[in-house]
Amino acid sequence: MNKNRQQVLVRWLTSQSSLVKRWLRFSLLLGVLGGLVIVAQAWVLAHLLQALIVEQRPRGDLTGWFIAMAVLFIARALVGWSRERVGFIAGREIRREIRRQALDRLERLGPAWIHSKPAGSWSSILLEQIEDMQDYYARYLPQMYLAGLVPLLILVVVFPVNWMAGLILFCTAPLIPLFMALVGMGAADANRRNFLALSRLSGYFLDRLRGLDTLRLFNRAQAETDHIRRSTNDFRLRTMEVLRLAFLSSGVLEFFASISIAVVAVYFGFSYLGELNFGSYGTGVTLFAGFLVLILAPEFFQPLRDLGTFYHAKAQAVGAAESLVDFLQADGHLQGEGQDTPVFGPLSLCARELIVMAPDGTRLVGPLDFTLPAGARLAIVGQSGAGKSSLLQALLGFLPYQGSLTLGGHELRNLAPRHWRQQLSWVSQNPFLPAPTLRDNILLGQPDADEAALASAVKRAYIDEFLPLLPRGLDTTIGDDAARLSVGQAQRVALARALLKSPGLLLLDEPTASLDAHSEGLIMRALDDASRRQTTVLVTHQLADIRDYDAIWVMGSGLILQQGEYGQLASLPGPFADLIAQRRGGL
Repeated sequence: MNKNRQQVLVRWLTSQSSLVKRWLRFSLLLGVLGGLVIVAQAWVLAHLLQALIVEQRPRGDLTGWFIAMAVLFIARALVGWSRERVGFIAGREIRREIRRQALDRLERLGPAWIHSKPAGSWSSILLEQIEDMQDYYARYLPQMYLAGLVPLLILVVVFPVNWMAGLILFCTAPLIPLFMALVGMGAADANRRNFLALSRLSGYFLDRLRGLDTLRLFNRAQAETDHIRRSTNDFRLRTMEVLRLAFLSSGVLEFFASISIAVVAVYFGFSYLGELNFGSYGTGVTLFAGFLVLILAPEFFQPLRDLGTFYHAKAQAVGAAESLVDFLQADGHLQGEGQDTPVFGPLSLCARELIVMAPDGTRLVGPLDFTLPAGARLAIVGQSGAGKSSLLQALLGFLPYQGSLTLGGHELRNLAPRHWRQQLSWVSQNPFLPAPTLRDNILLGQPDADEAALASAVKRAYIDEFLPLLPRGLDTTIGDDAARLSVGQAQRVALARALLKSPGLLLLDEPTASLDAHSEGLIMRALDDASRRQTTVLVTHQLADIRDYDAIWVMGSGLILQQGEYGQLASLPGPFADLIAQRRGGL
């Protein structure tokens, strides 16, 4: 990772800290308070040793000092615990906010963008990478300020007592951040490579897990197992590289801190032997001064050592932030989010020089010019890859487009996405039922629907045919991926959910694909009734079901090749007649 890129990521990480500025300031305040307690503790302890050893005062005269020492020990423990607690809260709030930003971004980019990457890579970003930012905000950022404030506080106390000891501490302190930065740059790059490897491994493993049956069918299970083993071993080696750098960083800090403390100890040792007679402002080196400085010397370097320990958290956060920042800043050639919120009924569709694009800007469909009256029923047919589903994705607002696409006289890009999607219903070929019960899945898009509307949707989608077979009726838990329901039953639930909304536009993307003949007949019967209530766009390969549709479009290579009614198109030579011939040949 080049230096400029790393600086950009650090600036982004720091900018996010403004979301929890109050908690970070509180953590910093507690850290400074902890520094004051440490100084007071060292002062009291040095005074007790001076009084007991040199002045040989009775212990009874020092009871108040012993009580003060006990109170300071307790206060130090409480301050340390409070800092940890406040830091954790700050990190938790930051992680929650960054995860919200990522999820909002995913919602805006839409399914087309999500499907461009393996599901495992998204889980890595939303879980592991965001979680690995915890210590950066909880510990590193407050410690970065404390590493300067607490040593400065200790120097303010040490210099009036012994200027030579203060000078030793002052001169050796810069060595620690210098070597920490040298080691840390390598650690950040190693963390970045480690996160990239983890993201690739997560996506690869999940894809292979989903296709396990296919791999076994083609006798590729062992080959993929060997590949995963090699990839896992590579990730293990990368992780060990990160750990080696972390241990190296800690070792460097401990070495220089130990050398500095040893120099201070040697200075006081020779001073007590009478070999050195400078540094104490001409008054001689007392036991109090020596103990005070030697007690505070490790505490002087401790914030710098802690910063070195947490510097690994910074390197980890920078590595985790790289792909996350790229994702949050990617525009995907999206249209700007509109604000218009008009009231719709059945919609008319009109396109002029419409070009539908992939998230990366590649042309998928177009240019198209068409007009569809409000309340009309349109069927779109064509070979796989002709652009039918891409056109539906554009109508859903999930794909960007160029040109003009108006719905009910309103340009789609000017409409507020949430408002627009409330005006339409969509049934895909792969029904998704995320809610736990049958009732919750039907009410997903219209949670405030009354029982009468719910019962009507259940009846119109022929759910009442299998409802008595379920143990708790509509309140039956359907399990993960609707495991309790067959594909045909799940599709009928998705259809009931769409019918419950009474939308202005009904979009149907191969709603009978992969269904048995019985389920297909019921679905098409329900759709035939539902499609007459609003503007309907149906994408299908089942030509027999669209004979009485108002318009049929035949698409190929992203263009509309033919338009007309069923009888008209069937009587003319062309792509539609070829499709009919292919279906008959298939039979």
